[in-house]
Amino acid sequence: MSAVALGVQIREGRAEDAAAAAAILNAWIDATPWMPRIHSPADVARHYRETVFAERSVLVAGDPIMGFLALDDGAACVTALYLSTPGQGIGKALLDRAKVGRARLELWTFLDNRRARRFYAREGFAEIQRTDGDNEEGLPDVLLRWERGDG
Repeated sequence: MSAVALGVQIREGRAEDAAAAAAILNAWIDATPWMPRIHSPADVARHYRETVFAERSVLVAGDPIMGFLALDDGAACVTALYLSTPGQGIGKALLDRAKVGRARLELWTFLDNRRARRFYAREGFAEIQRTDGDNEEGLPDVLLRWERGDG
C-alpha cells in the first residue's frame, strides 16, 4: 500500500520535529547489526535539533512522523532519508517530493545497506563512485545520482 493510499501527508519539517526524526534514526542504528553507534542517542538528537533542522530543508511524513528526508539544497544532496516502517511507500513519496523542481539529486548510502540501494535503483539513482569507508563510521559507501530525463 502506498503512502498516498495510507493518507500520509508530507510537509516541511519544523524545529519541533527534530526529536521525532532523531528517534527514527536512532532506532534504525540500534536495529542495524552492521551499523556502529558513533554518537549517543542524545548526541544524535542534539545534532538534529541544532544542525539538521536548523540548516537543511527537511520533509516529514505523517503525524506522528513516520519518516523524514533532509536535503542540502545548495549541493542538491539528500543527507538523510529514514523511515520508522519501510515498505509503505513513504520513502518514495518523500523522494518524489524532493525531486520536484530539481534536475538532479545525489546521496551517499552504505554499501551494506542493500535494501536502500535497491530502493534508490528503482527510483532512478545510478552509482557514481564508491569509497572503502571514507566516513566517520569507517564503512564502505556508494555515491548515487538521479538526473531528470528529457521526457
